[in-house]
Amino acid sequence: MVIVAVPRKSLGRASEVFGLGSHTGFASGIKQLKDLGRNRVIKLFLLVENRLLRDALAGIVRKQPDFAAVGADRYTPAIEKQIIDSRCDVLVADHATAMTFSADFVPDTLTLAPEMKVVLLGMEEDAEIFLQAVRAGVSGYLLGDASAEETLVAVRRVASGEAVCPPKLCGHLFQFVAREARKGSVVLNQRVCAKLGLTPRQQQLVTFLARGLTNKEIAASLNLSEYTVKNHVHRIMRQVNADSRYAAVQTVCESALGASQPA
Repeated sequence: MVIVAVPRKSLGRASEVFGLGSHTGFASGIKQLKDLGRNRVIKLFLLVENRLLRDALAGIVRKQPDFAAVGADRYTPAIEKQIIDSRCDVLVADHATAMTFSADFVPDTLTLAPEMKVVLLGMEEDAEIFLQAVRAGVSGYLLGDASAEETLVAVRRVASGEAVCPPKLCGHLFQFVAREARKGSVVLNQRVCAKLGLTPRQQQLVTFLARGLTNKEIAASLNLSEYTVKNHVHRIMRQVNADSRYAAVQTVCESALGASQPA
């Protein structure tokens, strides 16, 4: 099963999202993937808030020889059973719907359907949202400007077991993995944090930032308001002279690693 989020702006260009465009850059890739999937029909469940868009997508999907629409509905907390019962390979959701998913929706659905693949389409180029989606278990993340060819290729590739995301966000993912590997140094080397002028609370926040958590997730973990967490993060950035939360973590990590090296 693949979860695909379709951008709200696709209301006016539904055929562009799921139809074939005129650009030939991905023509060979589309043909190759279609040939590979010629004997396999990818089953889609459409999870779209707007009924007109939902019906339009259902009609377009049914015209694709290797796609089959096996269900269509709007998101509700009770939709999980309907999706599982449909035995779909692909769950198509619009961007607005994806943003209203409960925190456990994707992980719980993946638990019930281990072979399910999750793709978010029409998303923002936001590292925090992207990393949150990856932690939830998504296999693909496409931005709102993805072409028709890129959309079709991405869905088929994820269905075949690949992972898809924009190159820039892929870089954030690599940085996140590197921070995860180094976060032990951040937690243990409190003297370095103190030299950087970080308070105990800020040191605590750095460990959460190193794990890639969003402000909202940090606030929930520490029982703080999201506004308070945001202010703490900005102070940390100023104190270590970093222009982003990720650069701040990198600075702390590198300082901690440098201090641990033998003289």
